[in-house]
Amino acid sequence: MTLDPDICWRATASRDRRFDGRFFIAVATTHIYCRPGCPARMPARHNVSFYSSAAAAESAGYRPCRRCRPDTAPGSAAWIGAPAHVGRAMRMIEAGALGANGDDAEHGVEALAARLGIGGRRLRQLFERHVGASPLEVARTHRAHLARRLLEHTAMPLEHIAQAAGYASARRLHAAVSATFKSSPGELRRGRRPRGARATAIELRLPARAPFNAAPLLAFLGARRVPGLEHVEGGAYRRAFVIGDDTGVLEALPDATGVTLSLSSASARALVPVAARIARMFDLDADTVAIAAHLRRDPTLRARVPVTGVRVPCAWDPFEHAVRALLGQQVTVAGACTLAGRLVARCGTPLPDALATPALTHVFPSPARLAAANLDGLGVTGARIAAIRGLAAAVAGGALDLGAHASLDDAVAALTALPGIGDWTAQYIALRGLGEPDAFPAGDLGVRKALGAGGRLASEREATKRAEAWRPWRGYAVIALWLDLAHDFTTGRTLAERTSE
Repeated sequence: MTLDPDICWRATASRDRRFDGRFFIAVATTHIYCRPGCPARMPARHNVSFYSSAAAAESAGYRPCRRCRPDTAPGSAAWIGAPAHVGRAMRMIEAGALGANGDDAEHGVEALAARLGIGGRRLRQLFERHVGASPLEVARTHRAHLARRLLEHTAMPLEHIAQAAGYASARRLHAAVSATFKSSPGELRRGRRPRGARATAIELRLPARAPFNAAPLLAFLGARRVPGLEHVEGGAYRRAFVIGDDTGVLEALPDATGVTLSLSSASARALVPVAARIARMFDLDADTVAIAAHLRRDPTLRARVPVTGVRVPCAWDPFEHAVRALLGQQVTVAGACTLAGRLVARCGTPLPDALATPALTHVFPSPARLAAANLDGLGVTGARIAAIRGLAAAVAGGALDLGAHASLDDAVAALTALPGIGDWTAQYIALRGLGEPDAFPAGDLGVRKALGAGGRLASEREATKRAEAWRPWRGYAVIALWLDLAHDFTTGRTLAERTSE
């Protein structure tokens, strides 16, 4: 990505923290890179260069500053505005897609590119152009920074930290940390271990791009919590989960600067994928100010989108969300939650006694389990049962991979090819289940009402044409319009009101 040095320097000289994560400054005399708002002494202009990502700075030989901690700046301009392939690849890498070393056939760059529907060479070219570093360099940077955060903020043993960060052994962890930060794991941890921390505690701090207000997100999740699976209380989101062979319970406690994630009785290797999902659920990396500035150019949105913007409350899992979207067709939000709770109680796997609580009792059923389940008597129509079974069978059999779509259009086409899923449902799944920021349910009643005039509903064609100016963040505009209709996330319009499917 090409950065304008003069603009970057003006932002750096002003120490404007709003530019954190959009670019990074590197100082040749110290071999250190920083955030634009770093409180350290201002370097001479001729010693400074600029990079669009932390990985690019580190691949050029710079190490992160210990004062401003640039490794904790979420996201960067390098991939926020990059093509969809790069954005999806970045999310997959953060979720551990490249494994412990990225060199094996199963977890390598070629396999990652195949999931995106492109070749490995093309993916490397896109990363070089938009990120300034290769996929493997990005993965190495991500693992090293995660390891550092765990070393400094938890009391986990080195073996567990290595496992959580994706290293094959504590020895590999030691080598990577020493090479990246010029300090050993012991030196990074010395004097930083949190008081009262348990050596077995699995906890991670997930920073959010400012400004961050989690209240609407918690209200949205709370209004849609599934009994036995999720619980929202005391300003925290809790849920039971299963990832691979790991079953556990998580707690996400947000505040003004991010989310503190805690895992109970889950192995350390579950930490990375769980953290990636929670970051998506709370949309931590969104540059809400920039998105709001773009959307507020439309007079209709100016009064509905606050200057600080909105965030899209993504779902925990694409398959789970797709099932819940089907259950919610033609019923109220509360009714959909009741149906989902019945399905989880009948088909989900009970939590071990050591993890179960009155509020959390089961994990969501797997696609294979749901495809073979008897759903009669749950209060679900026969058409919905057939749609759920068809979806589950397609995912279980590999005919549908909800995490490997090449574009929004491809995802919608694959979903609408299944019985019982129309365009509105597919776009809704894409928005919250797949995290597609440009998803747009043109037939949504709320959207058409907001775009109409004189009490007249806008047509789907009119809504689609009007929303062209909102791209690539039409999904954020939809959330803002729904917020305006409901006044807050605690009030839910029924799917019957929103769609004619």
